[in-house]
Amino acid sequence: MATVHCVRCGRPEAPALTRQPYPGKLGAEIREKICADCWNEWLRMETMVINELRLNFMDPSSQEILTRHMREFLFSGGGEIEKNPDPRP
Repeated sequence: MATVHCVRCGRPEAPALTRQPYPGKLGAEIREKICADCWNEWLRMETMVINELRLNFMDPSSQEILTRHMREFLFSGGGEIEKNPDPRP
């Protein structure tokens, strides 16, 4: 089983993701730096973010908001849902 030093939880030999979970450079970075356990934790949080912020994916800014929350959760140790998100980067 492949392992990764996870930047979110800090475990030096955590189980690695078996495939890139997100497209592009961000997906590659997640696969290299985030363990499978933390990714699964994000998937649970993702549902809460979508519901709490009532994101509508017909609006392009919703994906930007969700991506920003994902970055904060995985790479900044975040976990709180921002109540009034600013869609601008």
